[in-house]
Amino acid sequence: MISHFHLPGLFEFYEFYKKFLPLYRFHKEYFYDWCDIASIYGAPEDCLWGGGRTSFGIAEAKDVFELMNEFEISPRLTFSNSLIRSEHLDDKKCNRLCKLFENSKVATGIIIHSDLLLNYLKNQFANFYFISSTTKVLTNFLDFESELNREDFSFVVPDFRLNKSFEKFNSLSQKQKDKVEFLCNECCDFTCIERKTCYENESRKNLGEKVISHKCTAHNSENGYRFSLAMKNPGFISVNEIEKKYLPLGFSNFKIEGRGLGSAILLEFILYYMIKPEYHLKVREEIYLDSMLDLF
Repeated sequence: MISHFHLPGLFEFYEFYKKFLPLYRFHKEYFYDWCDIASIYGAPEDCLWGGGRTSFGIAEAKDVFELMNEFEISPRLTFSNSLIRSEHLDDKKCNRLCKLFENSKVATGIIIHSDLLLNYLKNQFANFYFISSTTKVLTNFLDFESELNREDFSFVVPDFRLNKSFEKFNSLSQKQKDKVEFLCNECCDFTCIERKTCYENESRKNLGEKVISHKCTAHNSENGYRFSLAMKNPGFISVNEIEKKYLPLGFSNFKIEGRGLGSAILLEFILYYMIKPEYHLKVREEIYLDSMLDLF
């Protein structure tokens, strides 16, 4: 089986992907032969329907659309706002974005939370596929399995705290397994009880509501995102586990978070999950590293 990676920053890291995707196309020897890039997800600036850990990109939608078409990678629009109301459905910017991406070479995915928005998009646009967002915080396996059984969704992202429930996951049918998309590198504290509140706060911001910024009180939250800490998270999925555990069990879709971070850490994610160790330095040199680079 092939591990299909879903990468962050469709708009946020447009300039990075302009440099990286030619390496992906023309230097397959750099990459593990058991993986590929299945999609890149994100949202543009001032996206009313946006949600999740928002970091809106400033790249022009047309340029992003053309880049994905050039490399024949599925774009995914992050429309995971959980608080959409009927008056938000006619937002001109979001509807124009949908009209543009409806005609991509590889089908466009919509990462979604709101059933109201889901039904609207299904009625207005014919060519999208839908991904049930991790912002639903589906920590109960029965709730997650019910979501898998919904015909509306091509993929469902469980809460990262379910990641190691191997016995339960292995009881799924192959049809259900094909729809599971694991979030690999979450840094949020495993015992956090504020995750849903945090996502709802981002949704309110996107709708233009005045909100008090949510301050995470979970352990180590003051340090921000650290990949080294994420690797110690009980829900972390390592590259070795993907190859040796998840793929043999019949799971093939893996989501990398990070659109609210910087492109340097995104590169480290890609190096870790997709690129053979002997080519790490070579890729860094191709992307940014030269002999005259000073860190300070």
